[in-house]
Amino acid sequence: MNNIIQFASKLIKNLATNTANEVHRFNGGVHPEEHKQESTTRPIAQLPIPETLTLPLRQHVGYIPKLKVKVGDYVLKGEMLAEAEGTVSAAIHAPTSGTITAIAEAVIPHPSGLPDMCVTLTPDGKDQWKPLTPIDWENTAHNELITSLRASGIVGLGGATFPTHIKLRKDGASAIHTLIINAAECEPYITCDDMLMRERANEITQGIAIAQHLLGADKVVIGIEDNKPEAAQAMSAASQALANTVVTTVPTLYPSGDARRLIHLLLGVEVPHHKRATEVGIQVFNVATVLAIYRYFTLGEPSVSRIVTVTGNVASPQNFEVLLGTPMPLLMTAAGGAKPDTTHFVMGGPMMGFDLPSLNVPVTKAANCIIAASPALFAPPPPAQPCIRCTRCADACPVNLQPQELYWFAKSDNFEKARDYNLFDCIECGCCTYVCPSNIPLVQYYRYAKSEIIALDKAKEAADLARERNDFRLARIEREKLERAQKHAERAANARNRETNPELAESDKAASNASTVEAKKAAIAAAVERAKALKLAAANNDAASTSTDQPAAEPSSAEVKPDSDAQAKIDKKALIAAAMERAKAQKLAAAQAGAAPKNTENLSAKVKAEIDEIEAIRTKAQQMVKNKAPD
Repeated sequence: MNNIIQFASKLIKNLATNTANEVHRFNGGVHPEEHKQESTTRPIAQLPIPETLTLPLRQHVGYIPKLKVKVGDYVLKGEMLAEAEGTVSAAIHAPTSGTITAIAEAVIPHPSGLPDMCVTLTPDGKDQWKPLTPIDWENTAHNELITSLRASGIVGLGGATFPTHIKLRKDGASAIHTLIINAAECEPYITCDDMLMRERANEITQGIAIAQHLLGADKVVIGIEDNKPEAAQAMSAASQALANTVVTTVPTLYPSGDARRLIHLLLGVEVPHHKRATEVGIQVFNVATVLAIYRYFTLGEPSVSRIVTVTGNVASPQNFEVLLGTPMPLLMTAAGGAKPDTTHFVMGGPMMGFDLPSLNVPVTKAANCIIAASPALFAPPPPAQPCIRCTRCADACPVNLQPQELYWFAKSDNFEKARDYNLFDCIECGCCTYVCPSNIPLVQYYRYAKSEIIALDKAKEAADLARERNDFRLARIEREKLERAQKHAERAANARNRETNPELAESDKAASNASTVEAKKAAIAAAVERAKALKLAAANNDAASTSTDQPAAEPSSAEVKPDSDAQAKIDKKALIAAAMERAKAQKLAAAQAGAAPKNTENLSAKVKAEIDEIEAIRTKAQQMVKNKAPD
């Protein structure tokens, strides 16, 4: 009876208060060993400038940025090396002053181990900033602030690396009423956010104020796991200066740092799987991201460095502030060096991180933690056994999926069925793999199925595009065929009309002949005019040559412009045709008049004799005809 009374009183009290500190538990989750205390005993250290910096162009989600420098260029710290290209992209800046010595492919920290395009910078040791321009964010238009932020190179530093200016622009479809600051840092070993909150809480809260202003959010909720009491205390004290801001501690349960899980913990809101958090009026930012926003707007500094946790099988685990592009071996050396039994290195946490292809890779914007792994810390996984249908994976799944079913579908390549079971809702947190008694690498199967489905979708999209183009081609061919058939039908109809109507045919023929004669006359007249012009030009040239003692200069192209070969042939044909027409006309006139031809000058004696003989015969014949005529 007492238990019932206590439960009822507690329920009534919770309903009456409904405080912002109320926590709403989500389904599943695990609590692995934390291993956080090893790297939190010392403050954040500043790493020195290395001899070379290698900056991959692909350090964020979205399009690769466009290069603005070339080999041999000298750049200052903070100067843009590559600008954002497209909507979802982020710029790359010089972490220090120096010279660009190479732009080529190099191995980058990525699960594939493949090389990618990188810019190599050799520092000059001066660490000289470019002229910095702080921005008065309180008195500047929102669009100008977002445009400026696009050039900052700031991305989500919690690991997602999504360009920040995209998340801060206002969307007309939904208004943001709540800003959530993700300070949970739920993965084991990672402590960079914890130490950042302990040492720079005031700067973080100023970045929160800027983000709240840009989003127009009414309230701010800062979520911190209860295994970080020092960070929670520092943030509570610093956030007193912010209006409508509350710090809420959440249970230490992986994956509470996932954005949707944290929203559910803090607000009790379940974001639908087919929607984004912004569609329900909520936006989430990591603490390191809002600190970068503060440094950009207040100091004018773009994204050139980040905090990295170096832990695991090293002599002195610690957090370091390092320039982007710093070689990983320098980090290991700063942490006392990796111990002899180190087998490999992990970037990120042990749950969602990946093995580095080599230690000779640079620090990127996504590198929040580097773990030196050994058999004592990460024992080799035992061989996978058959699934026993224990449903532990389903109990641990924070997204309420059916991991065992997805496993069977992925293993049998039944991708459509896996899609139907909401495969893409899986956040790849690894909880199912962690609790599986058969040691089945479930997440690997899910990643394989996702990649295959994406590849099939791309192939289908390409096939649909090709089919659409082919349909357009067939439609064009059919249209042209119909047009040709219509033209043939029109010609046939005109021919039939001319056959049935002779007058119409004669008029068409007369019109055609008239047009042909007119065209011929026009061509002859044009040829005659050109011949006159050429003859006049030649006469002028001869007159000029005889008027001076100097040899005559060839006419310039401005004075006489020679015709092309084709035009010359046309002119020649026109002149010949004109001469023939004149000859025919003269011959016809002579025949009608009965006169002898007049063009007998400059003839040879033999030809003249033949002409005289013909003339004598003609005269004799005419005389005979005249004599026989009656009086």
